[in-house]
Amino acid sequence: MIPWIHLDTATLPGRGPDRELRLKRRGAEFSIRLGSIELMNSRLSGSEEALATLVAARLAGRTDPRILIGGLGMGFTLRAALASFGPGARITVAELVPAVVAWARGPMAELFAGSLDDPRVTVTERDVAQVIAENAGGYDAILLDVDNGPEALTVAANDRLYDQGGLGLAKAGLRPGGVLAVWSQGPDRSFTQRLKRSGFAVEEVMVRAHRGRSGARHVIWLARRS
Repeated sequence: MIPWIHLDTATLPGRGPDRELRLKRRGAEFSIRLGSIELMNSRLSGSEEALATLVAARLAGRTDPRILIGGLGMGFTLRAALASFGPGARITVAELVPAVVAWARGPMAELFAGSLDDPRVTVTERDVAQVIAENAGGYDAILLDVDNGPEALTVAANDRLYDQGGLGLAKAGLRPGGVLAVWSQGPDRSFTQRLKRSGFAVEEVMVRAHRGRSGARHVIWLARRS
């Protein structure tokens, strides 16, 4: 069996050295881990791609959409967004951990396939909550994949994205009819209720982690601003 090779380590904001992201590679496969937990694997791209394609289907007809993606990850959501939205789209990616951007341009560049250099794309190394707050009514869609779901795992401050205040901020950041999409490893009934209390029309969609018809299922909430 091909062994895992440790490529790099990044310390998360607000965490000690025992809470570090580790980038590993085994052959053509990449893995990003937090302690013993695997956060991302390059073999599992289906649900991250669906985060973009499901939103694009609900924004059909908008010729020049402005899209905000919270969390760069391994670039699967970004690449799917570039393939799903037209040439007039403008896509901003907010990534809190600078090392993740460096990995995208370095050891994981083959996964990104030049997507970071697409003229429609802007990458900012900032907290997505700050980006939303500075652009009220600025986005047709906000796509959040900054953690394992509505309960923060990697960065404690991510919790504020998913509480009532954070959802109100996201709603204010959307244009009328815009969509807030949230990726999660699993269901969360209380989060669905918070979305509804915030005034969103909510869909909860189960999607495969793999592109095929088997394997684990993840959850994507699609919350439309009326």
